[in-house]
Formats: sequence, structure tokens, C-alpha cells
Amino acid sequence: MTRGAEVTTLHAFVEGRRTALFRSAYLLCGNREEAEDLVQTTLVKVVLGARRHGRLENLEAYARRTLVNSFISARRRFWRREQAYGELPDVAGETADNDTGLVVRAALASLVPKQRAVLVLRYWEDLSVAATAELLGMRESTVKSHTARGLAALRAAVREEYV
Repeated sequence: MTRGAEVTTLHAFVEGRRTALFRSAYLLCGNREEAEDLVQTTLVKVVLGARRHGRLENLEAYARRTLVNSFISARRRFWRREQAYGELPDVAGETADNDTGLVVRAALASLVPKQRAVLVLRYWEDLSVAATAELLGMRESTVKSHTARGLAALRAAVREEYV
């Protein structure tokens, strides 16, 4: 493949998959700005990886794996756990929001990063257990246990919100 064709392929991939990657990133992060940053980081890594390694066999799988690995890696950093505020609010914000999508995303955000990644890949990206295990570099039994525990936690959080 010539250099020009490689650039064209990468450009088409970035244009065609940016929205799908953003949707997955939003489910992982639960925050629009953070999801946009995650997608940007992922696409930069994909383009650099494709240039460094030559033609990647499965650009889609490489991008998904890079997205999930970048998300998990960012969650491990200590500074990500702290949130600085210029001024504290005088009163607490509204706590009850009955919109199911918001409740589910909040419950998803409360999961540990690997459980969240497994649930997003299994149920949003519609990957099989085997494909998810391969993508995350873990055994299929580990994917199944993360799925079961994650779904149980989601059900409990949603049930708690509506009771």
C-alpha cells in the first residue's frame, strides 16, 4: 500500500468512526468533555500506531482496544480522583432525576473501570464474550464475572433510585 493510500484509509477511518468511538467513550466516561478528550487521544494513538507499525490489520479493533486502555489508564491516575472547585455551591443540586437514561449512566459511572469497559463492549458495542476478552486481554471467565457483577451493581443502583 502506498503512503497516499494509507493516509486516505486513515482519514476515512477517522471520519467514519469518530461518532461511534465518541458514543462508547461517553458511556465509559459519563462526561461529554472527557469523552471528547478520550476520543481525540485514541485517534492520535491510532494514527501514530498505524504510521509506526505500517498497515494495521484491523484498524477498528485497534481503535477500540486503544480507547478502552486509555480510559482505564486515565482512571488509574491519582489526579483524576480529585475535583477542584473555585467556589462551593450554597445549596445542593437536585438529587432526584427520574430520567432512566440519566439514572443508568450514573449507575454505570459508579462501576469500577474494568466492569464499565466490559459492559460497554458487551452491550453497547455488541461484542461477544470472546471478542471482549481478546480486546481487553483477559480470560473469558473474567469477562463473564465482570459482566455479572457489573449488571448486578447496575440493577441495584437503578432499583435504589426508583424505590
